[in-house]
Amino acid sequence: MKLAGILSGRVAFVTGAAQGQGRSHAVRLAEEGADVIAVDICAQIESATHTMSTPSDLEETARLISDLGRRVVTRIVDVRDRTALVEAARAGHEEFGRIDIVVANAGICPIGPDVPPVGFLDTISVDLVGVINTVEAAFPYLKAGGSIICTGSMASLISGLLTNTSAGPGAAGYAHAKQGVARFVHDAARQLAPLSIRVNAVHPGNIETAMLHNDAMYKLFRPDLPNPTREDVEPAFGQAHQLPVNTIDPRDVSEAVLYLASDAARYVTGQQLKVDAGALLTSTTSGAPG
Repeated sequence: MKLAGILSGRVAFVTGAAQGQGRSHAVRLAEEGADVIAVDICAQIESATHTMSTPSDLEETARLISDLGRRVVTRIVDVRDRTALVEAARAGHEEFGRIDIVVANAGICPIGPDVPPVGFLDTISVDLVGVINTVEAAFPYLKAGGSIICTGSMASLISGLLTNTSAGPGAAGYAHAKQGVARFVHDAARQLAPLSIRVNAVHPGNIETAMLHNDAMYKLFRPDLPNPTREDVEPAFGQAHQLPVNTIDPRDVSEAVLYLASDAARYVTGQQLKVDAGALLTSTTSGAPG
């Protein structure tokens, strides 16, 4: 059932908004009435093995939001650049007069043994430091009722998932960064709770984005084939999930983001919300007494 305008009058600051999950989140929040500050690097990081966004991708996100009748401010910013990110948040606040929702989503995932060691550092800088930079940039404008949502990964909750030799240093950096995001969310939620600002994470499974659909990722999942195709790897993607689905649409993650951004989750903070089709059921427990 579609919710009608539950974010009317609010402003969302979304990173990685030019494509993939970030675009999906920005558009979904706009559908529910939010104006959007949409930020993306719009360039290729050299160590990344998947296609990153372009300025035209960010323009398309802005068009989609504008077509919904919502206002949008775009900025081309690398989340590793704290000063530029602070300026983007300031510009958005000057335009809209408020920031209510932060979606710290920008990320990379260099995959494969050919990724240079700097890929480990690049990934941590984007996926963990970039998340912290995003929250820090928006924090001065958040008031009681504010919601911070950070993109983690099922990799953060599975020990050693992406640290094997064939996955390479970028994957090790990804696992480290996403584990850091989970811990950051937990600790930040405790610190910001007295201000009535909520902090939560979403941990997606295998999502239909360019980060998943690329040659390097295909080779990781099907090392038995010299040049695996999308059709070759989709069943392998699905093996991680318990529900019978190979991949998850970004829109399904956006529904979780919308919930955490809304007043429906006004007493929900410090949560690690798994949108993973049950992938983590085999490696985690309920935490209930034995």
